[in-house]
Amino acid sequence: MKAVTQIEQNNRNGQQDYEVVSQLSFCILWSPIPMITWLFPFVGHLGIADSRGVVYDFQGPYSIGVRTTPHMAFGSITRKLFVGGVSSAEWDRAIYAANDVYKERMHNLFCDNCHSHVANALNQMDGIRILGFSKFNMVNLAIIMFFKGRFLSLSGLLHQFLPFVAILLFALYI
Repeated sequence: MKAVTQIEQNNRNGQQDYEVVSQLSFCILWSPIPMITWLFPFVGHLGIADSRGVVYDFQGPYSIGVRTTPHMAFGSITRKLFVGGVSSAEWDRAIYAANDVYKERMHNLFCDNCHSHVANALNQMDGIRILGFSKFNMVNLAIIMFFKGRFLSLSGLLHQFLPFVAILLFALYI
């Protein structure tokens, strides 16, 4: 019910942000992590939006971000992947259950992170299949988002790849 309160508050503060976020319903979300994504453009931050478009992401130790704007821990959401085939009730229940698990967890960059949070939610749903995967983990979610996630804008594409290309060209020039 916390999400409903967040949505109601956002509606009072600005209906436009809510309309943008509602387009993220039933989506896995991605944003670049400054400096890390610059060097490895396939590495980023993952979150997931419920059936209303409320964004959830495992932001750090014992912390689940809840937003009704198209942002996560490291900034604007730049990619999304719509996941269909599940009822609103099942989708939301799985996300809330994953949130309950991860709000009690210590964050670990390499083993138990935002990708694990999203994988936990997806693994609680029946019938989800993406790129041939039906069980999800950090690695296959990174692969799925890199090859299947859609950019929300040209700016998102540039945020992911332009720093990498600039660093690569600089390294080749030296």
